[in-house]
Amino acid sequence: MTTGIANKVVLITGGSTGIGAEVARTLAAKGAKVAVAARRFDKLDAVAAEIVEQGGTATAYEMDVTDKLQVKSVVDQVVQDHGRLDVIINNAGIMPIRPMAEVNVDEWDAMIDVNLKGTLYGIAATLPLFLAQGSGHVINLSSVAGVKVFAPGGTVYSGTKFAVSAISEGLRMEVGSAVRVTSIEPGAVESDLKQGTTGTARDAVHGFYEKAIPASSVARAIAFAIEQPDDVDINNIVIRPTAQEF
Repeated sequence: MTTGIANKVVLITGGSTGIGAEVARTLAAKGAKVAVAARRFDKLDAVAAEIVEQGGTATAYEMDVTDKLQVKSVVDQVVQDHGRLDVIINNAGIMPIRPMAEVNVDEWDAMIDVNLKGTLYGIAATLPLFLAQGSGHVINLSSVAGVKVFAPGGTVYSGTKFAVSAISEGLRMEVGSAVRVTSIEPGAVESDLKQGTTGTARDAVHGFYEKAIPASSVARAIAFAIEQPDDVDINNIVIRPTAQEF
């Protein structure tokens, strides 16, 4: 039975800013070998360099989670670089909030591609490996909006996050004897996520995020899930500001 975080190889998507970057810093400080992946390589490289300067182990990989071949290629490269992979954190996500009556189908498509397909592509690229080695941990970033519908404005976003929560639970039921699966469901967290809202709901969203908790709070929750012994699986964690109603 293994316990802890030290020496585990962890791949984090959306690792250039916000929750992803803070998770990378937190896990590296606990001895993990972190692989951060995202589209914005300049920011990503800076996160990895910061971790290395602090004495940790980090590598950066340019990756678009909506490209399933690219996701698989990065997973293969991480295994080649580090010799194995123990945890994938499917963190990449976007949140353009807008009333459905405004019918912005492009935003709907983008949320489905990043939030839902991006998570599935991460699972597809790592699950065969985890099953073959008889161990692994899939951590998916859902949302409190995947527990209670965030409306008006967040209906489609909630739809993608409800799907992530359902996929996490179903995956656990299918492979839970060999692979751990955790769904993280944050409320308002200080990150770039709120910047995705550019339409009529922008002021309301920014006002909502005034009560946001720091990304480090979510990073600690994820670390808690990872550091459990192999025979303990944390199914889901809802973490939100005390002042947030849901």
